[in-house]
Amino acid sequence: MRCPFCGHDDTQVKDSRPTEDSSAIRRRRYCPGCGARFTTFERVQLRELTVVKSTAAKETFDRDKLMRSMSIALRKRPVDHDRLERVVNSMVRQLESSGETEIPSRVIGEMAMKALEALDKVAFVRYASVYRDFSEPGAFTEFVGRLQVETD
Repeated sequence: MRCPFCGHDDTQVKDSRPTEDSSAIRRRRYCPGCGARFTTFERVQLRELTVVKSTAAKETFDRDKLMRSMSIALRKRPVDHDRLERVVNSMVRQLESSGETEIPSRVIGEMAMKALEALDKVAFVRYASVYRDFSEPGAFTEFVGRLQVETD
């Protein structure tokens, strides 16, 4: 593993243990080149997933990008990070076991919205406001209005 600080090619594993939900191995590493310590996570990857964007462009699926986007929506909300970690792990397993290697970005976005709706309604609205790309305030107001009717 390459050191993220100095780029040294040979780092040493000092400690390994499973994460709380046993979905990954957490490794503490040490770089003999610069003396830095850092953590890596090793996860099972069933198959290589490719995301097909709405423009037909393709890119490799990035679990961390999904995690970041959902974390941003959940910022300052009362949702435990471990809970979000479990939700994202579940989404990734579902995508990997779908049998498809190319997944439309729309499918991932809808999955994220459904998961956020179950976790936290405010985070769901935040994510939807970016994901749905409302072009005018009226469309956003209509969306929130429909959400209020559904929860009443």
